[in-house]
Amino acid sequence: MISRIDLRGDTLPEGGALRDLLPRAEFDVEAALEKVRPICEDVHHRGTAALIEYAERFDGVRLERVRVPAEALKEALEQLGPQVRAALEESIRRARTVHRAQRRTAHTTQVVPGGSVTEKWVPVDRVGLYAPGGRSVYPSSVIMNVVPAQEAGVGSIALASPPQADFGGLPHPTILAACALLGVDEVYAVGGAQAVAMFAYGTTGPDGCAPANMVTGPGNVWVAAAKRYFTGRIGIDTEAGPTEIAVLADDTADPVHVAADLISQAEHDPLAAAVLVTDSLALAEAVEKELEPQVAATKHIEDRIKPALAGRQSAIVLVDSLEDGLKVVDAYGAEHLEIQTADAAAVADRVRNAGAIFVGPWAPVSLGDYCAGSNHVLPTGGCACHSSGLSVQSFLRGIHIVDYTRDALAEVTHHVVTLAEAEDLPAHGAALKARFEWKVPNA
Repeated sequence: MISRIDLRGDTLPEGGALRDLLPRAEFDVEAALEKVRPICEDVHHRGTAALIEYAERFDGVRLERVRVPAEALKEALEQLGPQVRAALEESIRRARTVHRAQRRTAHTTQVVPGGSVTEKWVPVDRVGLYAPGGRSVYPSSVIMNVVPAQEAGVGSIALASPPQADFGGLPHPTILAACALLGVDEVYAVGGAQAVAMFAYGTTGPDGCAPANMVTGPGNVWVAAAKRYFTGRIGIDTEAGPTEIAVLADDTADPVHVAADLISQAEHDPLAAAVLVTDSLALAEAVEKELEPQVAATKHIEDRIKPALAGRQSAIVLVDSLEDGLKVVDAYGAEHLEIQTADAAAVADRVRNAGAIFVGPWAPVSLGDYCAGSNHVLPTGGCACHSSGLSVQSFLRGIHIVDYTRDALAEVTHHVVTLAEAEDLPAHGAALKARFEWKVPNA
């Protein structure tokens, strides 16, 4: 059901050589880019008419309008089951608690007497958020996108989610109910690359969508490709690929827990990655045995879980020691990394590359997906070595404010002039000389 990669017995290679030995899903954004380019440009030129046409082609629904009416949001919340509502409200409460604490405040550094630099943090003006709606429904992704944007102070928030034939062309009602709970009333029944194009270019007319400064949220390869296409025109969070879990475990780990956690990510998608890294052959064998009955007892077996576990992106990686295991998980840079070892907190503290780290047996990835308070929009495909998950900071821009007096500028002018001349940019130095009793050279 899941393959093994045996890295025992030899010195582990460094850097890219080690990464190349590890499992990873094929996710060709570059190939998808050529297919989404004409879709994006069609939305640019035809606006809402193109969005309606693509909804019929890709989602199997004929829309009369793409913006979700306010009454549909209200009705979705009224019809939401009380238990689901309570769970969403608790998820929102915990996410707000964590993300509110991330908000940065302006800080002034007095560089010299009379000379200061202040860094202030300003939210982007408008964001377009994407909530997937393919194999599963993700109201949790609505929360994970909306809460940090709101806590950052973003003034204008719009959300898009694919239209669903089963719900009259509206996004899934639980998506709509989550939007209503969060106070997001600008919602569009638009999916895929065309949703990103709508946010990037904007559309006009009764259902018009104003252009956004930034687009965030997970999606399929077409959404990722559209984000790449528009990078530079808009800000993005990340080109999210298939979800992944890595578990670093030793012989203290419970194989029942480990198997359950691997399956929990495998049920997302046939390309989802489930990786166990361990120095315990006994644990590896126990997890392999445990997978069989747990998979048989769950849902989405043939279309998602079995293909995901059997795919090239999933494996049990055997290493000689926990030290080698740390090298492997740092090279892998998992979206979600569980540490199920003795003294798990100390081991977790040594990890450098991961989207989010889950410490010990009582902090499974599923907790982070819904109710830990952390954000589940995280870097995939090894991007955790250079990128962070979605947070309040994602929606803020740091702006430096430079404030110098005449005396403070005069004191440093000779250094500025020297450096300007060293770079053969004499006009830079002349801009300072002009403020004092010096003549501009050759004037």
